Amino acid sequence: MMCKLALALALSAALPLAAQTEQQSLKEAVSVGYVMIPFTVLGVEGNPITNLAERDIELDVDGVTVRRDLFEKSENAPVSFTILVDGSGSMALAGKMDAARAALDALIAHRREGDDFALYLFDDRQVHELVPFTTDPSAVTRALATIKPHGKTAFFDAVSTMPERSRLGRNATRAIILLSDGIDNASTLTRADLAAKLQGLGIPIYPLGLREPAEQLAARSDERSDLDILEDVASLTGGHLFVGNRPEQLASAIASMEKDLRAQYLIGFTPTGRGAVKYRHISLRLAGRGRSVRVRAGYLGTEPPAVPAATQTNAKSKRNERKRS
Repeated sequence: MMCKLALALALSAALPLAAQTEQQSLKEAVSVGYVMIPFTVLGVEGNPITNLAERDIELDVDGVTVRRDLFEKSENAPVSFTILVDGSGSMALAGKMDAARAALDALIAHRREGDDFALYLFDDRQVHELVPFTTDPSAVTRALATIKPHGKTAFFDAVSTMPERSRLGRNATRAIILLSDGIDNASTLTRADLAAKLQGLGIPIYPLGLREPAEQLAARSDERSDLDILEDVASLTGGHLFVGNRPEQLASAIASMEKDLRAQYLIGFTPTGRGAVKYRHISLRLAGRGRSVRVRAGYLGTEPPAVPAATQTNAKSKRNERKRS
């Protein structure tokens, strides 16, 4: 029997050339859109820096300095939180579901006016919407209390559906919070599949790996454990992985995440439409020392608008002067 991939290739080859060209054009049209990049800048002690000016930041894509047309600060803005909870049997062990409830309580304690929340549960089969986006956090708390862990975990499959669901929130600032012990044993997607689906995502994912300290050490050598992929998920999307199972650890993790989200910058540009539609790597260069940045890894699209070479030379000279002074 012909496999699905071979069948798809055969069907593609059977299409008239004009139809294939039309499909490629459609793919490029979909991929070329405005690229908006949220990011957070941290100081030497890990606290967000909120007083940067546009001149302090330069954006590179695949090593080319980009001409951007948007720079904004977003301080204390309301956030749309998409919460994804692991409902598998392993969450019934070692107080992990209690830890998930403690994390949600900490999140609600930091609530600001205008925040909204949605709650999803995943198991070995599918993602279930327990609470659509609401400004009433008590609805989320009540729904979480009804969860009874059972079965296996289709973690990769569940996370891959979250970006589209998160866009149902009403706020421009969005975040996906994943509450899981980081074990996958039922997904159809692989780690590589999940990473590919998250490439270019502009919504940060904050995984909370609900594990005891002793479990964390064992997990790193366990092939079934996905703490490493949780790190990759966070890094790809500009979020951050927290690992812990105790109330004080979770409260600290939520407080740190809140600081990040309430002190974001936005930078943006329109791709040129030239060149291949492919994954392009983003990097930000910051003026000054002792600073780090959390930003998504890249975007899928055509070439960015490059800053003219002469302008880049002048900018480099100014940076060197600032360093010497």
